[in-house]
Amino acid sequence: MAPKGKLIVIGGSIDKGSFSVNPEKLPSNLKFFEKGILKRIIDESNNGLASRIEIITTASSIPIEVGAEYIEAFKHLNVTNTDVLDIRSREEANDPKNIDRLKNADVVMFTGGDQLRLSSIFGGTAFHHLLLDRYENDNFIISGTSAGAAASSNNMIYQGSSSEALLKGEVKITGGLGFINNVIIDTHFVQRGRIGRLMYACASNPINLGIGLGEDTGLLITEGKQMEAIGSGLIILVDATHMRHTNITSVEMGEPVSIDNLTVHVMSYGDHFDLRTKHLSLHSLKKGAKPKIDVEDLKGD
Repeated sequence: MAPKGKLIVIGGSIDKGSFSVNPEKLPSNLKFFEKGILKRIIDESNNGLASRIEIITTASSIPIEVGAEYIEAFKHLNVTNTDVLDIRSREEANDPKNIDRLKNADVVMFTGGDQLRLSSIFGGTAFHHLLLDRYENDNFIISGTSAGAAASSNNMIYQGSSSEALLKGEVKITGGLGFINNVIIDTHFVQRGRIGRLMYACASNPINLGIGLGEDTGLLITEGKQMEAIGSGLIILVDATHMRHTNITSVEMGEPVSIDNLTVHVMSYGDHFDLRTKHLSLHSLKKGAKPKIDVEDLKGD
């Protein structure tokens, strides 16, 4: 049965459109608040501007600063029923108070940081089980950026250099939070040259569709299968379903990997991809259809 909830995964940091509370105190890669994507999250929520949004900063090494930045960002969109769920341990992920907050949320947003923190702290907890249940059965939105996006699938890349990704053993994969199956997601994709990581991940388990999210770019996933590109950048899809051969099992650790017959798709704003049929539909933009971000508009009221 198709999930009733919606999943929105975002590729990570940008500079424009930042609503930073105190930008000089934050690393430059936290300036990723692009009005179009965050507004789309609100538009997709049943309660719109009145939505209860819980920001989950578990992945971040500076959760207080990141949480404040998100609250300010949503405030500029006239959304004020927003708070931070600062969960830092498995004990807190099983705390009934945090479970109750999740029950009352319309949207949860996982921030960037270290995706292993997300899988190791939430995996198998009461909080995780409720997330899965609400995503399957409620009109509920799960969103994640950077690490929050990477951890959303059942398989998750957590390590691997871009330059040596196609050497056997370089890319490390583990289990994610499992909101969507048979995909593997990488972020900051175009900017950090991570195509090799995704190729290796798909060659090692071709049932997974590789999704490479560029910065300031995301996917809105509905019914667990319909993917719509949102934001200003590119999404690269790597499909190994029809791969004919790879030497990944025969070479030694650290040796180069060969892959025969990978399929690559490129998505941009408004394009749709069906995970079941593997069909890409390109969006022909009408004049003025793509939302433009006005600098003055970003300043808020």
